[in-house]
Order: sequence, then C-alpha cells, then structure tokens
Amino acid sequence: MMISQFFVLSQRGDNIVFRDYRAEVPKGSTETFFRKVKFWKEDGNAEAPPIFNVDGVNYFHVKVVGLYFVATTRVNVSPSLVLELLQRIARVIKDYLGVLNEDSFRKNFVLVYELLDEVIDFGYVQTTSTEVLKSYVFNEPILIAPARLQPIDPAAIFTQGAKRMPGTAVTKSVVANDPSGRRREEIFVDIIEKISVTFSSSGYILTSEIDGTIQMKSYLFGNPEIRLALNEDLNIGRGGASVYDYRSSSGSGVILDDCNFHESVRLDSFDSDRTLSLVPPDGEFPVMNYRMTQEFKPPFHVNTLIEEAGRLKAEVIIKIRAEFPSDVVANTITIQMPLPNYTSRASFELELGATGQKTDFKETSKMLEWSFKKIVGGAEHTLRAKLTFSQEFHGNITKEAGPVSMTFTIPMYNVSKLQVKYLQIAKNSTSQNPYRWVRYVTQANSYVARI
Repeated sequence: MMISQFFVLSQRGDNIVFRDYRAEVPKGSTETFFRKVKFWKEDGNAEAPPIFNVDGVNYFHVKVVGLYFVATTRVNVSPSLVLELLQRIARVIKDYLGVLNEDSFRKNFVLVYELLDEVIDFGYVQTTSTEVLKSYVFNEPILIAPARLQPIDPAAIFTQGAKRMPGTAVTKSVVANDPSGRRREEIFVDIIEKISVTFSSSGYILTSEIDGTIQMKSYLFGNPEIRLALNEDLNIGRGGASVYDYRSSSGSGVILDDCNFHESVRLDSFDSDRTLSLVPPDGEFPVMNYRMTQEFKPPFHVNTLIEEAGRLKAEVIIKIRAEFPSDVVANTITIQMPLPNYTSRASFELELGATGQKTDFKETSKMLEWSFKKIVGGAEHTLRAKLTFSQEFHGNITKEAGPVSMTFTIPMYNVSKLQVKYLQIAKNSTSQNPYRWVRYVTQANSYVARI
C-alpha cells in the first residue's frame, strides 16, 4: 500500500499537519479536500463519504474528535486498508500526546512529524505499533495542562461504586515521564458498543445489531502478563458449533455472532473458563471486536406520527421512552427528522415543565431537530411540531417525511450484557498496586424509526 500525502485539518479547514511523501499530488490538495467536504451535495447526501475522487486524486478521510485525518494517492489502493491506517495513526499520536486536539498538535509539531516519518517512509507504511516506535522516537511530548483541556463532557464522567472517574483519566501520554518521578501503575478497560436498530412505523423492531469493542490502555511498567475474564455464559456463534470451534451455543446467556482478537491475545483457556491471556503492548488497542444480532432490548423506544391538519398544514408527534434502569443516564441525545421539501415553517410544543431540551427547524436542509442534555432511565418525552407548507401536498405525506434518526451516548451501560468479571496481573510485585477500571459505553450507530 502506498499513499502520496498525509495531512490533518481542523474543523475550520486550518492545516495543522502536512507531509508530502511522493510529490505526486498538487500542493493545493488540502484546500480541494476541505472545499469538497464542506459543500458536498452529490447523490442527495449532505455529508461527504470517507472516500472520493477529484481530478484523478483519491481522498481518504476519517474524522476523529473533530479533526480530519486525510490521505491522498493517485494509485488504486485498498480503501479499508487506508482508512484503518488513518485510525491507527490517530491512535499512535494520541498515545504519545495523551489527548488529540489542535493545541496538543501545535505544541508537539516536532514529535508528530518525527512519528509520521517513522510510521510512513516514501509513502509506504513501516509500523503503527506504539511499542515499536519507542525505539526510534526520542522526543518527549509537551503535555497539555488539565486547565487547558476542553470542559469535560457529561458523557465522559463514569461512576463505579463509590469511585468517580473522569474520562480525562486516560488522557496522559504513555511515554511521558511523571514530573514527580513517580510512576502510577494503571490499566483501563472500555467496553464500547455501537448499536444499530430500525423500527417499523408501528414501533416493532425490524433489524438490530451490536458492534462492540473491548478496548484497553495500559500504563503498566514492564508489560506484565494479564488475564481478563468474561462472562462464563458467553457463547460464540449461533445455531450450533462456534465459528471458532469452541463449545457449542446453548441458546442462553450472551451469544455473539462472531469476534476477533488482538494478535497479543492467547486463547489457551478461553474455551474452558472464558479468560483471555495477553501481554498488553504500550498504548491503546482493541483486545476484542465482536458482533451480535441476537434479539436485545433497545435502550430507547421511538414512535412517530405525522398527519394532515389542514390544506397547508400537518402535525408531527414524536415520543421517546428510555428503556434502561433509572440509575443510568443518557447524554448528548439528538433526534432528527427530514421534513417535506415544501415545509416553510415549524413551531414546537414540549411537555409542561420540560428542561434541558432544544428544538430547531433547519430551513435550508428541511430538518427537524430535537436535542437533550440528558435523559434518565424510565423517562418518557413527547414533542409536537406543527408544520406549515408553501404548497399543497399530494399523495401520502408519510412518504415525503422521515425516517427519524437518533444519536446518543449512555455511560456505564451496555446492551449485550458482556462483562469483564475480573482482571488479574500475573507476577505482581509488592510495589505494583494498579488501579483497574472498567467502563461501559453504549452509542448509537444507526438508530432509525420509520414513519
């Protein structure tokens, strides 16, 4: 695989990092890319796809915490391979800088360029391993003081027992030396699940799927071996023998359709007691990726109704109900619904005493938007929107509106019920007393309700 250029742009289009490896692509590629992404209107889509071609140049990009990581090339390369490379470069830079934002990039220009020169040589990938790069990269990162970080999002606060741990607990560099000279032994494990659900117009579930990852970030000195235990009732594969020739699926417990593991994971005892053994490399890495299509209870139930209310008017009613326990809180919830192209105005009515909610009608894109700061488990909310049209509608209005889509984040909650039962550090010395923390996060990947 060969790429010509790599660059990182801010949301405003500012050029933060740029490296031209082969001088095959015009220098104005950054402006061309940002202009194309900013004003993308092809194929009826409002957002640019991760891959597109302009004047014979292939542009590949991923968006990480508001920054565009972009690669260009004129040759025919594997798209999935380039997108994976961009994700890994972002992960390596985050391992070194501790946090990804414009400020950290600008304060660590020399280190970032040194990393890029070791990761890619003349357009060819050499390594994306943080552990390997430690032998070749010698610049120390300039860490961003906590006060300079952005305000912590509510979704970044997680509670486990009596302990309260902010998301910034894992934003320190894996290579930086502690100014006090002390090294705190820590290891963090995240179970992140992105769910895709499609509801019918009557509220029944048509499709449901979970894409999950067990992610780990290790600050352990000497890379000791660790053991990670999962649910004992975990089964891999459906309807008989497992796809990994493990024990057959019994039809109960947590049933995963398939999964794959990091190359450092050993599966010697996985069949008998569902434990994973590994020597964690430095930095952040996925221990296990999995997919699940077994029926599960979605965290939100969405019902939508749109009906005529006169010659040039209609009314939309959206109801959502949180199906998770009352001690769980969802954050950063946004509900969107495309409206007919001839919608000229929309007025909104929320339930009495509603707080922390915002409604908006985006006239240019004809989009209804309803957002919440947070929703407590078990709560129900209703939105009524009165639409005014600029012309008479003909036919079925439900075919010209919708579907309703929803995005959210639910900390300390996972739908699949996959859990980390315990984490053991082998050959633990008396000086090693690491803080072990597991957090669970559920996010919406594609949460859609038809009308």
